[in-house]
Amino acid sequence: MKLIKRKKLIYPIPSRVYHYLDQFARLYDLPVRYEDLHEFTESFPLYDAQGKDTYWSTLCYHPEQRKFLNDALVQLYAQLKSGGYTAHLKHLEVDRIDLCLYANTQPFRIRMINRVNDNFDYFYIKRADLSRILGLELEHILSPNRISFLCGGKTLVEEHIYGIPGDAFLEQKLNHTHTNRVRLAKEFVKFNERCLLRLLGDMHAANFVVDITMDFEENFYRVRAIDFDQQSYEGQIKVYRPQYFKQNYPLVKMVLEDLTRESIVQYQQEERALILRRTRSAIFRLDELFESLRDVELAPQEHILSLREQLAQHHQYERFFTCETMVGLVATSLQYLEEKGMITED
Repeated sequence: MKLIKRKKLIYPIPSRVYHYLDQFARLYDLPVRYEDLHEFTESFPLYDAQGKDTYWSTLCYHPEQRKFLNDALVQLYAQLKSGGYTAHLKHLEVDRIDLCLYANTQPFRIRMINRVNDNFDYFYIKRADLSRILGLELEHILSPNRISFLCGGKTLVEEHIYGIPGDAFLEQKLNHTHTNRVRLAKEFVKFNERCLLRLLGDMHAANFVVDITMDFEENFYRVRAIDFDQQSYEGQIKVYRPQYFKQNYPLVKMVLEDLTRESIVQYQQEERALILRRTRSAIFRLDELFESLRDVELAPQEHILSLREQLAQHHQYERFFTCETMVGLVATSLQYLEEKGMITED
């Protein structure tokens, strides 16, 4: 069964949210807009090292537009990465601009290169969407990951999140002899729990990466979301549980084969405790975020009514029935952790 049947609506950013972004150094007078990057003259399909189509297109621009974009994007990269420190700008330039035509927001990917040592990095320019901004903020506050992004007008700038794309990992790395199945299964359980509690949807394999860190004895794995379009939008609880996406079945199968029920509950409880700890340490910021989104539309009303009923049943927590907005459902999930916090059986 396909969990997401329709394309998500794009929601504008209200003035209260811009004020919140300014308060926490996310708002910036951008030197380039999303629309400026659409002024290209040609595009060519981009293939990977194995000759497969990446579904990105590399763009060409008129020399004057190219010069404008290079200067503006270098300045923007400096703001994103180093808070506007400009002493190193002469070493940087735009190596490539790519466009993804199949994604909802049609993002641009900018490849920056340091001409001194040929080291390169990426960042993205997208249409600003309220769902995505909420998703990025909740990722920054409630997950073990930190996210750098900037917003200006209707343009959103995001840093690149490093890791092996989930679909590529499942195809190439999952059954590798060096893959620690138990550690990977544990991380998927925690990721699954984290997505549900902060209501991040659509986490199939193409929308997350697997970050591998070498430890002194074994590799450490972290599953990281890279797409935040489906934050608090859909009305079906399964959309917020990665275990129900067919693309993720190899990971679900690994969990069932390599972890006991007791271990699964342990790892779920560990993730709940971590989220609760992060919530308490960032309570002022969360309060400001939720207040900026009070009475703001993030999803159709029927989605809210459907999801609150399913969440109340899943968590056995009737306060979900009092929620009138998606933000209210997220806040109530965190309140549930504070008051209950224990695993409930499905």
